[in-house]
Amino acid sequence: MTTVNEVIQQYGAAYRAKYGEKLLPSHQRALRDLELCRTEALGGHVYDCPQCQINEYKYHSCRNRHCPQCQAAAGEEWLIRQQQMLLPTPYFLVTFTLPEELRAITRSNQQVMYDLLFRSAAAALQELAADPRFVGGQIGLVGVLHTWSRDLSYHPHVHFLVPGGGLSFDGQRWLPSRQGFLVHVRPLGKLFRAKFGDGLKKRELFKQVPSAVWRQAWVVHSQAVGSGQAALKYLAPYIFRVAISNKRIISAAEGQVTFRYTPSGQKQSRLCTLPAEEFIRRFLQHVLPMSFVKVRYYGLFASGQRPRLSQARALLTRIMSVEPDSSTTESTSSTEPEPEVVCPQCGRPMAKRRLPPVRSKPP
Repeated sequence: MTTVNEVIQQYGAAYRAKYGEKLLPSHQRALRDLELCRTEALGGHVYDCPQCQINEYKYHSCRNRHCPQCQAAAGEEWLIRQQQMLLPTPYFLVTFTLPEELRAITRSNQQVMYDLLFRSAAAALQELAADPRFVGGQIGLVGVLHTWSRDLSYHPHVHFLVPGGGLSFDGQRWLPSRQGFLVHVRPLGKLFRAKFGDGLKKRELFKQVPSAVWRQAWVVHSQAVGSGQAALKYLAPYIFRVAISNKRIISAAEGQVTFRYTPSGQKQSRLCTLPAEEFIRRFLQHVLPMSFVKVRYYGLFASGQRPRLSQARALLTRIMSVEPDSSTTESTSSTEPEPEVVCPQCGRPMAKRRLPPVRSKPP
């Protein structure tokens, strides 16, 4: 199996040499971190077996959030932290997608456009859900930015995890949504388009958008995803999975990278072979701006609304006669002791020594 890190180690220097001055700081950082991840350049530890004279080296990870080698355990840790927020009610996944005509502008202005995507989509969904024809109260939303399709193409959209109902504005009642239904997506798409357009009018970027964009339908999709537990497990991979996992990469040789993907709506996987330069370009376009927050909370789940979230939980518990589950109401530490390294030959514990980073000139 070939890894993304190995592809960058093999072809990243040539990519930097060709595009270095044009690369965004976040892209430069990602290339550097992934190239050095788990190599002697970052230091680490060496484990010695005094009996067998065997050494085992374990180098430090880069901890870049776009590195496939560093994100494996992050999803489970996030799931544990979210237990306090769950409500005992069915959930929905509502997805807002930017039109294709906006993708080039979005790719070149990620900080502005991603933030506007979050805010306009969240505002549209909260406004429509507050209508008495649907929920009639305040809902909660967990939003997650997702920018890639399965072949690494650029496809910016945001997923919102939403409980099936809301808290009345006076805080006295829980207002359930209809079974298997949250809101109508057609008016939601229109409201999303209007709010996004209003936000963009405040910026010079608005002049770059074809006028036809504001007349076409904007795609919004809503589906029931079961309980809160099931919904969080569904959403976690979107939060911590990078654009492509290492297990999907078949080979990287002779300037070509081949990987496996499954087209949307199909079960049969296909192979895609790209020049290494194009593979790196596609990968980097999903690297987020530095410090950009890709998981955001709105409505009942916003940090300033925790008292109302507690009211909603108490009402639901009373209505549904459900006793609070200690596993979902108490925080759990995700810190685990470092596993003991044993000698592969004799099975005895190995002694640990620190390896300092290897200092070298910047690439």
